[in-house]
Amino acid sequence: MKRKVIIDCDPGIDDSLAIMLALSSPEIEVAGITIVCGNAPVEMGAGNARKVLQFMNRLDVPVYVGAEKPLRRAYINALDTHGADGLGESFLPEVEGYRTDMDAVTFLRQSLMGETCSVIALGPLTNLANLYKEAPDAFARIEELVSMGGNYKSHGNCSPVAEYNYWADPDAADIVYDAFARQHKKIHMVGLDVTRQIVLTPDLLEYMYRLDAACGAFVKKITKFYLDFHWEWEHLIGCVINDPLAVAYFLNRELCRGFEAYVDIETDGISIGQTVVDAYDFYKKEANAIVLTEVEVKEFFYLFFARLLHMKKEDLDLIEQIVK
Repeated sequence: MKRKVIIDCDPGIDDSLAIMLALSSPEIEVAGITIVCGNAPVEMGAGNARKVLQFMNRLDVPVYVGAEKPLRRAYINALDTHGADGLGESFLPEVEGYRTDMDAVTFLRQSLMGETCSVIALGPLTNLANLYKEAPDAFARIEELVSMGGNYKSHGNCSPVAEYNYWADPDAADIVYDAFARQHKKIHMVGLDVTRQIVLTPDLLEYMYRLDAACGAFVKKITKFYLDFHWEWEHLIGCVINDPLAVAYFLNRELCRGFEAYVDIETDGISIGQTVVDAYDFYKKEANAIVLTEVEVKEFFYLFFARLLHMKKEDLDLIEQIVK
């Protein structure tokens, strides 16, 4: 039986790849995509989601616009990383129509009060924090929450200690983690410790193109800016695609390993957005997160390629040679 999921995201290059992976996976049904301000302003993000849905021939999946600013701090986008259009400066044509009048929080509330549903959150947690404030009963019905965000031992990507999604709206992350603690539930924290290891290299891109020219060309188009960014700032030949790992982990828990811990979010000061992971139980509080620290990189790329290209793992023999 398919598991129903809502993807809450801020497209964004790697969000777009994650949406493609989710839509290509028969185990899950994407009930809708909710958009939050983050990598791109919220209306731009919604437009980018529709562009990806059009490429995937899945404009039947509804897109709902959510928070246009964080709860308390000023909004700071990541267009320097994702390009002026938020999609790698691919400047794909806008998809006309297919707009929904319902806002993201209303959709989340109605969906969660209906059938069992999980949430894969790929951006700041503002929409989910607003859901908790407006409809705590609906929030409590989230079957599972997989959040791409945070970091444990890895350094941050927008400050020495903070990952962007939680840094962009630390108050929202704090509310959501506290809510899970109160409900005696655990967030699956897919943070930089594992996502930093998922590097889409030029060789992998070329391999994808050789196997499926249409899909490969689309991925090349939206990631070129991202590759250039990573080379300029990190001298990395390739680009880190954080968000697809969150979807892949939802599909296959064998891909990542970690530990349970209580996690708190710093909301002010020099360490704003930091995930304070109580790995040694100083606080003596019940765990509210599963903090992932190890990842099977080759197995991720086997899954990613197999799903996007509709192929079998055994037919993707070059991944073993390309991914070291």
